[in-house]
This record gives sequence, structure tokens and C-alpha cells, in this order.
Amino acid sequence: MDYLLNWIKEHNITEIECLVPDMSGIARGKIIPANKFSADEGMRLPENIFVQTVTGEYPDDESVINPAEIDMQLHPDSNTIRVVPWAHEPTAQVIHDCYYRDGEAVDLAPRTVLRRILNLYEQQGWLPVVAPELEFFLVKKNIDPDYPLEPPIGRSGRPESARQSYGIDAVNEFDPLFEDIYDYCEAQRINIDTLIHEAGAAQMEINFLHGDALEAADQVFLFKRTVREAALRRDIYATFMAKPMQREPGSAMHIHQSLVDRKTGQNLFANTQQDPTPLFLHYLGGLQKYLPVALCFFAPNVNSYRRFLRYDSAPINVQWGYDNRTVGLRVPHATPAARRVENRVAGADANPYLALAASLACGYLGIQQQLTPQNPVVGSGYKFPYEIPRNLEDSLRRLDEDEDAPALRAILGERFVKAYQAVKWKEYETFLGVISSWERNFLLLNV
Repeated sequence: MDYLLNWIKEHNITEIECLVPDMSGIARGKIIPANKFSADEGMRLPENIFVQTVTGEYPDDESVINPAEIDMQLHPDSNTIRVVPWAHEPTAQVIHDCYYRDGEAVDLAPRTVLRRILNLYEQQGWLPVVAPELEFFLVKKNIDPDYPLEPPIGRSGRPESARQSYGIDAVNEFDPLFEDIYDYCEAQRINIDTLIHEAGAAQMEINFLHGDALEAADQVFLFKRTVREAALRRDIYATFMAKPMQREPGSAMHIHQSLVDRKTGQNLFANTQQDPTPLFLHYLGGLQKYLPVALCFFAPNVNSYRRFLRYDSAPINVQWGYDNRTVGLRVPHATPAARRVENRVAGADANPYLALAASLACGYLGIQQQLTPQNPVVGSGYKFPYEIPRNLEDSLRRLDEDEDAPALRAILGERFVKAYQAVKWKEYETFLGVISSWERNFLLLNV
């Protein structure tokens, strides 16, 4: 841990943000003076932060809440220390791992869940390689949650009124903001690659460089904080809601994934003749079988399911095809070294640690069970029926009742899955207590 203390001293850090990503991907933790930071002793936080909902409530299921509200020991991951480039004083941020007093990793922590899956691959001599693509909207500041969101005003003085897919000038409307984002990302060693304008009004996409799954999840976690902060400094909002505006497409987090041999570095998804390997087909088969069961990890909120509309730039099934963006699983045309599958199901609102863990878990189960995928789709995948749950309630029930659920629950960790479901059930029940403007508009005086 000398590295951390030396880094803090070399950068003249006066304050440290000690971060822990919770079930929803929200940053929890403490902010402490640098001279009080101890890399060896670590900090303490109550374990119950992992069963706190987005509304700040706790599940009714007392079996997932430790009645003693025990503390966890937090240990900083030295690989994650970075400056906070927008802070007024020299400030660092570092992501922490969580442990019990006996040294066991806290099984409710999303980072622990992802590490659990990565360890399974490591035991086989395989290394997952991932590359997320993250979409988000820029919107006008909205201080009244009952008021619909609107595109922000760009440098032209006008909001976007038409879809500008891949529009260069549409991106340039927000040049100062994106210069800030790139500067902030460079200062934090966040390896973003391509910036494009997506189909929605003021909807953008950032592609990340391919690499280690845990590091990729860390980068997405930090990137979301970065974009929201940069946007606020330009007096607008950036949102990663899956479907923030009606009549606009939703925002996804597409996950490109492949496996390489740890010793040789060879991509295990293709041979030298560019043919798919049996391991690749088993992986695909696992995604097709288990993604519908695991959907609540890719679509974790009530709003997430508004994105899955036929013909609206989002998948409605887990069919697969070569270079086909209408299916849930796209296999881009690529060289053998770059052979991969793109999971297009995950929303931008998903916790990156849990989305990556669930996707890799589905593929791993497919390999272990030697599953065979269906034939690839030629043409539109929208001609096939829905194969995924249509709402959060159905998704949570499927993780309980589907015949394939036990294998998925076991690989992710039973206690974690139970706690995650309890959190999401509480959020769903809280949502059902809210009367929407649609109901007031169409039902109040008509029924």
C-alpha cells in the first residue's frame, strides 16, 4: 500500500473520495482528509448499503438485512486511484473492495460478484475481454420531475428537432462539453475511444477500448460520474436512463465480449480459417438460454423495459446473427483475433459490474453445459416474437421460477441474488404507489 500513500503525496492530494459501487451502481462511501487516509487499516461502512434502494429505502424482507447493521472493512484497490479533475482542491478518488472481519469478501458487493465469475474463467485458463459501448442523452435542466425532458440548447441556440444519427455537426453543437469530458477522462485514465451521435435527439454514444472486465466496469462506473459532472458544469443534464423521453429511442450499454487463452493470447472464439469454434457456439448458446432469466441485471429498473420496443433500435429477443443490429446477440464481421459477440440487451442504466458478471455467467454456463445456439438470423430479428420479460415484475419472477434459474443463481451467489431481488421488489412496489400523469390525463374524468 506504499504505492497509494506515495501517489497521494506526489499529487499533493488534500482530500480523498472513498468509493463503493452499490447494487444500482450508485457511488457510496466517505470523503476524508488525505492525512486521515490509511491504506492498511481501511475504512468501515455498514453492509446494509448494498440493500438500499434508489429511493433510500430498505426491503421489507428482513432476511436480507443484518439486524445488527454490521460494519464491513473497506480496502482500497490501488489500481483505481485517480484524480478528481473537476474538484477545486487536489482531490483523489479510489474504489474500495469490501470484506468481513474474518477476511472473506462481502458477497453482496457488485465487484465481488464480478470477481466471482472472473475466477471461474481463470480456473479454466481463459481471460474474458470486453468492450462496452455506452449511450446517454443530454437534456435541458429539469428541476420538476413531473415535467417531460427536452433536448438542451446547443451552440446554435436551438435544440435538436430531428434525429441526427452519426451527425458530426450535431455532436459539434456541444463541443465545449465534450472537450471537458475528454480532458476529464484523460486525467482519470478512462480509456474511451469513439464518440458518435446516436439516433435520439442529443443522444450520444461513447465506445471504450477492449480490455479486462473488472477494469472496464470500473471505467464505466467512473465515466458515468464524469459525464454527469461535466454536463452540470455546462448547465445541462446527462442521463443514463434507459428510456428518458417518449418518441425517442432508448439508451443501451452494448457489451462486446470474447475469450482469449491466458498463456497464448489466442482468441478462443475463432480458428485461423475464421470459423467459429465449438467454445464460441457454446458461449452463444449460453447467452441465448440464460439471458432471459438474467434480464433483471441488464434491465434493473421499471423504466428499463420501455426501451424494448419492436422496430425501435433495441432487441426484443435473444436471436443472434452476423452483423445484424436487430437481434439481441450480434456477431460483427471480424478477423479471427477480433472475433466477438455483442450483447445488445443491457441498458445504459445497468450496473456495469453486474451486467458484465451476468453476461459472462450466461456464456460460462453455456460452455459448461455444451449448449448449441439456434441458427443465425438472416434479415430482421423483429419478425420473431418477444423472448424477454416485458416488465420488472416478470423479470424478477423469472429469476425465481424459471427452470434454468437455479444454475444462474448458484453461479452468481444465492445470497447476492436474494438481496438483489429484495431491493428491486421494493423499488417496484414503491413505483406502483406513484400515480402517473398519463393516468390523471386519460382516466381521471373518463372512467
